[in-house]
Amino acid sequence: MEPRERDQRRDRSREGDKEFVEKLVKLNRVAKVVKGGRRFSFSALTVVGNGKGNVGYGFGKANDVSEAIRKSIDKAKRSLVTIPVKRSTIPHEIVGTYKSSSVMIKPASPGTGIIAGGAVRAIMEAGGVSDILSKSLGAKNSMNIVKAVFNGLEHLLDARQIARNRGKALKDVWG
Repeated sequence: MEPRERDQRRDRSREGDKEFVEKLVKLNRVAKVVKGGRRFSFSALTVVGNGKGNVGYGFGKANDVSEAIRKSIDKAKRSLVTIPVKRSTIPHEIVGTYKSSSVMIKPASPGTGIIAGGAVRAIMEAGGVSDILSKSLGAKNSMNIVKAVFNGLEHLLDARQIARNRGKALKDVWG
């Protein structure tokens, strides 16, 4: 297979991924000291979502920026989780924790917007949540904050599941 054909096929596969919103959360340059001086490489933390409740994160490392971002986006697309979004917010309050970072996420009334810091804001925008309140507590490491948010999102209950647990109709739960 010629290199040109391979590039065309890669571009076609990228065209199918247009429905995803890709957000770069953090790009870090790291240096390794070797005999001839410093050797730089890059690490990228990205969030990918379809704007309809599916969101994932990925972390990639490479010797150049574009390759690190591409790797992290590919990993993010493989780790998608579903957010139960109803009326542009989440069904209930949740606290997600990872190591010493914890993130409190609360539902908000329509029109509030995304009241959140950088990493949490990127996740919510990519996931299609437009009304949310959040507060990051503990460590401020962006990687740990992203993992804490995803820990919280994985523990969110769907409205149908909440109604079933309470023994009520779905209409009674959401009003």
